[in-house]
Amino acid sequence: MTEYERSRAMPALPEHVFDQAANIGQLDGWLPDELHVHAEAPPAVTVHEDQTDQDTPALLRSRQDRMRLEWGTRDDGSYTGWLQVEDTGSGTSEVTVHLSFADAEHDPGDTAAQEALDRSLERLEEQVRLRVDNAGG
Repeated sequence: MTEYERSRAMPALPEHVFDQAANIGQLDGWLPDELHVHAEAPPAVTVHEDQTDQDTPALLRSRQDRMRLEWGTRDDGSYTGWLQVEDTGSGTSEVTVHLSFADAEHDPGDTAAQEALDRSLERLEEQVRLRVDNAGG
């Protein structure tokens, strides 16, 4: 099993960050550009990957009481991941995203995975900043 993890500070309360991250209608705004999540009957979702033009049955669970999202492939367990939001005090948060690949065929490799995680966290931070800025003024 190969695992990747990245963290990033966010300039907002953890509840605001989690609400933005867990909004199923806005997941495309922070996930890698080539991935699109379509809700079926949550927690069941379908993930479409542009590069392969394939749909993958998946699960997406939101655990608001723990400020945690968990996801993975539905049928074979070849891929899982989670996002955790932590309160760092003074109105800021830290978000950690963790990916696990049980199947080497689905593992994008270290460089691609780390770049995708970094870009996803950047995009989430942009969404959070827009939400906080719009709420404040």
